[in-house]
Formats: sequence, structure tokens, C-alpha cells
Amino acid sequence: MDMPASRATLANGLTANFPTIEHHGATDGVTGSCHQLHMDERSSVLIDCGLFQGAEASSGGRAGADRLDIEFPIDTVKALIATHVHIDHVGRIPYLLAAGFDGPILCSKPSAKLLPIVLEDAFKLGFSRDQKKVEQYIALIEQRIIALPYKHWFTLADTDELHARIRLQRAGHILGSAYVEIDLKYPRTGATKRIVFSGDLGAPHAPILVPPKPPYRADIVVLESTYGDRLHEDRRTRRKRLEAVIAQALEDNGTVLIPAFSVGRTQELLYELEDIIYRATHPNSSTQPSPLPPGERARVRGETNETSHPEVDWPHLPVILDSPLATRFTQAYRELKPFWNEEALARVKAGRRPLSFEQLIAIDNHADHLRIVKHLVDTARPAIVIAGNGMCSSGRIVNYLKAMLGDKRHNVLFVGYQAKGTPGHAIQTFGPKGGYVDLEGERLDIRAGVTSIGGYSAHGDQKDLVGFITRMREWPSEIRIVHGSQSAKAALSTELRLWTEFKFKGTKITVAVTIPSSEKTE
Repeated sequence: MDMPASRATLANGLTANFPTIEHHGATDGVTGSCHQLHMDERSSVLIDCGLFQGAEASSGGRAGADRLDIEFPIDTVKALIATHVHIDHVGRIPYLLAAGFDGPILCSKPSAKLLPIVLEDAFKLGFSRDQKKVEQYIALIEQRIIALPYKHWFTLADTDELHARIRLQRAGHILGSAYVEIDLKYPRTGATKRIVFSGDLGAPHAPILVPPKPPYRADIVVLESTYGDRLHEDRRTRRKRLEAVIAQALEDNGTVLIPAFSVGRTQELLYELEDIIYRATHPNSSTQPSPLPPGERARVRGETNETSHPEVDWPHLPVILDSPLATRFTQAYRELKPFWNEEALARVKAGRRPLSFEQLIAIDNHADHLRIVKHLVDTARPAIVIAGNGMCSSGRIVNYLKAMLGDKRHNVLFVGYQAKGTPGHAIQTFGPKGGYVDLEGERLDIRAGVTSIGGYSAHGDQKDLVGFITRMREWPSEIRIVHGSQSAKAALSTELRLWTEFKFKGTKITVAVTIPSSEKTE
């Protein structure tokens, strides 16, 4: 049935039928995800509470990283549902607790293991590094977490006015990621609604992860649109492209720097690198590096190299993971093998160690980090370094970049999205043009090679996002598009309208935007 349950006035002064949705983030860009589902006038839930990053400024003009305060009423919020543990989806949880939220944090079982690691780091960065305070905070977080199995309904409310339950389904974005199905029933009117929040949806052929399947049905879908305006390169051949790019970069006899966030991308890269090394040491399994596609290699020195790649000594090439946080996440991933996909489990069964292979070197303390940076700068020894953060805005990758960007022997390889306003975006955009980047107040000329390789996004592309809707048995009557650039949201909206007009002309498609509370929220 499609009936309003009741009418009431929201905090923003609007009168609305329930359920209704307010978007507190991920409307002007791809970070700060936070959506509030008002189930009735006394009960609501938050889906994610993430950190703003890059140049996604507030209406007041503040930089994204400064948008930390919870600027909306939380008196009706009964629970927080975390779709996954990326910082742009959970990074403001410490501030939510500080604002007085005392409800449970619902997430998948893998996320329940990963979330305290993320929030410990966020607490140290934003509040205090005092170990006693950190331990007290993490104990509080662990008490609040309710770990839910996939595919099982969990009751949120069961009263004479409202029956509400949620179910998590695999989203295929990172380990533990989920999209959320929320069923609402209003006994007094008989009205029912099923709302789906996509979170971040993954793409097929991702290492380790079980791919997502769309829901059976929905009345309303809140859909991400990170790559709503493009199609990914063939993910099935990305390992070969990664091997070819690294082989060509190592011709310069320097270091290949790969900026990567600690959870998700790092583990996928390690998985792929282990496979490259395994094939190199097991000739019956190995394949020759594939040639680089035209334009794949962006070199600022105007050089081209059409010769065949030299032999890379893969078995003795150090793969340096220089991030204590990424090392902790990688260990947690290893402990979460029951949630790995069949291919990954088959490799383990065959005696392989996809996330702990022999060539992997983990750098823990800061002194060792500084020593390894100096060693690689002084010797230009061929090596692969994976360090955070993925957009080069902080973390140990900054020291590597400051030491190596000006040296043409080294290379930077981007495998992930670079948000506007981040140093990563500047390096990716201006590096191939012989430009510069500002890092920690220092202007650095970019002489190192700069390469971007597709197919490594943890997000689904336009085809995947459209398929999430069109492969449902019962299509939604409303789709709200969030979590994307203006062009991505517009392109996805256009594509969805073409599909829905063909099959179901009643579907309402809106692009969520942030507007003052005195105006109506789309």
C-alpha cells in the first residue's frame, strides 16, 4: 500500500507525511554521508554519519574537514546504521556521541570488527591521544555495537503505532559493507513502506568480496552515484594492467608510490600483487604482462617508451606497506576469512597467503618510516610502497611525496578516486602537465611519473548502479540520488529516467541537494 501514516512538523519546519528522509551529507559531493529516516514523529534512524573531505565545503564556506559538528536535532534518533567503515561514512560518530546520541550502532559482523579500529584512529586525530581515554572510548563503542548477520531481519520498533525492522545485504564495496533494507508498517492505517539505502555499492570481479545482488523490491531507494557518469575499464583484466604499469614504471629504477586508504583498497592491492608474484614464481600459472593501452601512462617528461618491458625481479621486489592502520586492517581481514569470496578461499586452501606473502614488509613505527623513506631516496632501489591516505591529504604518503615528487626516477600510481580539493587530485590533474602541488604549505614541482589506472574503483559504475534498480523484481516508485558530483548525479538521473519511462512511468527520480532549512529538501 502507498498511504501516508501520519502528518507532523519536522525540525526544519516542514509538514510531511511519514516516512520522510532528510539528507545531512553526501549531497554536494561524495563525502559526509549521513541520512535521517523519520519513521514517525517520535522515531528516526541515521544511516551513516561520515566525515566531509576535500573541497566539499558547507553553506558557510568552511573547508570540508572542519564540518564536524552535528548540526541537526538528534532527539528522535533511535539508532545509527553504519553501511561500512570508510571514514566518509562513519568519521563523525565521535561527534555524534559527543552531541548526546546514546543509541545502538548497527552494522554487519565484519564491520563490527573493523569499526573500532577506524573510530580509535578518528578519536586520536580529533579528540585525544591519551591512552586511558582512548581505551574508555573504544569500550563505549564496543558496548554500543550490535553486529547483524546478513540477510536476517532485526526489529527496530514494535508498538501500536509503528513496526520497523531492518535487514543488511552485501554491498560488495569493502569487507563488511552493506546496503540497508528498512520495512515500515503503521498498524493504525495499514500503510507500509520499504526503503533501501544503497550505501556504497561495489562492482563485480572485486578481490576477496562477494558481489552484491539487488533487492527484491523497494518503494524508495536512496542511491549513491559516485561513478554515475562513467563506465569502468574491464575489471577482469586489471591485474594484467597493474603488472604492466608497474613494470614500465620500474624502468626508471625508482620507487612506485601507490596512495591507498587503509581499509579496502590496500587489501585489494595486496591480493593482486600476491597473484602477480605467485604467477611469476610458478611459470605454469604466469602470463606475460599486457601492453599498456594508449594514453594509460602519463609522463611529465614528454617521453614515450615503446620497447618491451625488462624482466622485473618480482620474487625479490619489496612490497612495503607503510601504514600501521592499514596493517591492523589487513590483520583483521585475515581473521574475517569466513566472509571472503570463493576464489580467495580457494587460494588459501591451496596454501597461498594472499594478504601475508613473503615479499610484504610492514612498517610500523615512525622512526622506521623515516629510515625507509631516506633509504629509497638515497638508493632509488626498485620498490612498491603502499601508504595512506588515498587522496594524499595526510598520512605517511605525504613524506614520500615530498621526498620523491621532484625526482624523475620515481612514479606515483593512482588506483582510486581523487576528490576535488585534495592533493591527490592536484597531482593527478597537473602532474602530467609538468605542474606543481602544495603539500603542507610547501610548493613542489612534479617531475615524477604520474599514472592512473582504471578498474580499481571500489564503487560500481553507471551500469552497476542502473542494474541495482532495474534488476529488482518490483521497481521503486521513488529514487533519490546522492553521493556524487553534480555531473555524476545528473547523468545517472538521465539514464534511470530512460529505463523507468520505458518500464514504469510512475517512478519519481530526484537529486538530493543541500538547501537551507527554511526551504524544502528534495
